[in-house]
Amino acid sequence: MPEFSSDAEGMLAKIQAGQQLESRSEMTEDYYNNLVNLLRQQADSELAGAAGYVPWIMKAPNIEEKLIVANIVKDEVRHAKACYKVLEGLGVDVDEIIKQADYTMRVAAEAAELGTSRASDDKRVNIFYYTIDSWTDFIMFNFCMDRAAGHQLDDVLKSSYGPWSRAIVQIAKEEVVHIHHGDNWVRKLATNPETKDEVQAALDRWYPRTMNIFGRPGTKRNALYRQYGIKQRDNNEVRDVFKAEVEALVNEFGLRMPDWTPDYETSSERFGA
Repeated sequence: MPEFSSDAEGMLAKIQAGQQLESRSEMTEDYYNNLVNLLRQQADSELAGAAGYVPWIMKAPNIEEKLIVANIVKDEVRHAKACYKVLEGLGVDVDEIIKQADYTMRVAAEAAELGTSRASDDKRVNIFYYTIDSWTDFIMFNFCMDRAAGHQLDDVLKSSYGPWSRAIVQIAKEEVVHIHHGDNWVRKLATNPETKDEVQAALDRWYPRTMNIFGRPGTKRNALYRQYGIKQRDNNEVRDVFKAEVEALVNEFGLRMPDWTPDYETSSERFGA
């Protein structure tokens, strides 16, 4: 692989002028390390997410939903492949990463909430360590986490690293389809008196977990991401947009917004940190 650039000022000038970097030779080693960290988090999350969805192909309530879930799984694996391909272009040994990680690993059902900590050495968002135990859980995960991912992908679409921003275009479109699926089901479950309590309980469970994935506000790392153009907004800005969108839908569906207390004690190695 080509050597890194030693011209940090020149690289930053390109980024500030709105130009995208296309290769390792244009970036400093520090830019590279931060870029790879974020890419790993997305790639590992996409693959772990697909692994968690697989059982729900056959557990879905009807043949139409089995096909929809199968397509979501296919999308998530393809998203992972697209991100790993970008990593390969940066010289990362993707085969070794995938060989070492167990993307099916989940925390025990009786385990305490993880808060903002990770449960293994891979880089997945920690929400992907929880089990999906019911169809309503699957739907609420779909409603919350796919929406959160969509808001984070908005920043990647404007990334200063060209291969990543281009890889995200199709991924972002497919996430919108996933979000609509979750919205339609939450609306249906919330407006049915027989399932309203169940969907409220699922929201109470998954909304706080999703809020934890965005990271602490005002971190030095996030400021560096923004300086390098691989993120565009502070963590709280993205979280607030997500929260406002969820709140509007929750009110529309006649549900109650859950409480969320920030947990930032162990957030240094988390997606968006």
